[in-house]
Amino acid sequence: MNATQTFSSVYGPVSSWRYGRSLGIDPIGSISTCSFNCVYCQLGEIEQKTGDRAIYIPTQQILDELEAFAPWDVDVITLSGSGEPTLALNLKEILQGIADCTHRPTLVLTNGTTLGNPEVRNALATADRVSLKLDAVSERRFQGVNRPIDGINLADIWAGIEQFCQDYPGAIGIQTMLLSPWDAQTKADYISRMRSLGVDEIQLNTPTRPKPVNRQLDGRGNHHPQESRPYPVQMLPCLNPEVLQNLAREIAEATGIAVRCAPA
Repeated sequence: MNATQTFSSVYGPVSSWRYGRSLGIDPIGSISTCSFNCVYCQLGEIEQKTGDRAIYIPTQQILDELEAFAPWDVDVITLSGSGEPTLALNLKEILQGIADCTHRPTLVLTNGTTLGNPEVRNALATADRVSLKLDAVSERRFQGVNRPIDGINLADIWAGIEQFCQDYPGAIGIQTMLLSPWDAQTKADYISRMRSLGVDEIQLNTPTRPKPVNRQLDGRGNHHPQESRPYPVQMLPCLNPEVLQNLAREIAEATGIAVRCAPA
C-alpha cells in the first residue's frame, strides 16, 4: 500500500450507480484480505488470501470513526472496503452498532464464500440489503475470473447462496461482472439460476475502471474511468455498453427480475 495513504475504517461518501450516495465501512483493514483474487479487483492484487474469519478491526474503532461523519446524509451505509467483509468475525456487532448509531439502511457486499456458515447468515440477517457476487455459472470460468483460494468451488458457493436466499428477510441483489460476451449456453444457465433464486435485482457490470497494479487504498472508492491515477494501472477488457444493455433486457424478460447496468 502507498505509504502516503492513511487507513480509516470509514470512507466516502461515494456515488454508486447501484445504491446512490453510499458511506463505506471497511471491517477488514489496511491489508487487503479476501477469499477471492478477482482478475478485475479494484483493490489490485489481494495481499492476504484467506477464508479465515477474525476480528480485523475492533467494532468500537469503526463506530468511533463513524461518528465523525454525522449526521450521515447518505442513502445507505455499505460494508465492503479492503476485501470480503463477511470474514469479519464481529460483522453482526458492527451492523447492529451502525444501525443503532445512524438509523440509516445498511448493505453488505459479499462474494458468497462464507454463506455456508450459519453464523454468517445470522449476522447478515441484521443488514437491510445484501448484494451477492456471481460472475460465473461454470467452474472453469469461476476459477479463471474469481481466482478463489484452494478448497472453494462454485457448487459450494451456489449451495450457500440458495440457502441464504431462502432465509434472508431483506432485499437481495446479484452482482455480475462481465469481461466478454456470453455464449447462448452461458446465458441460458445464468437465466435458469436467477429464476430459481428469485432475487430482487440483478446488476450487470463491466470493468471500465483500470485495476491498480499494486494495492491502493483509494481503490475502495469510485473513480471516473478516465480519471488519471498517480500509480501504475492495468486496463481490462470490458463489454460494449450496447451489448451489456441487450443482455440486461434479455435476462429481465426471461426472469421477470429487474436488471440494471453500469452507466456507459
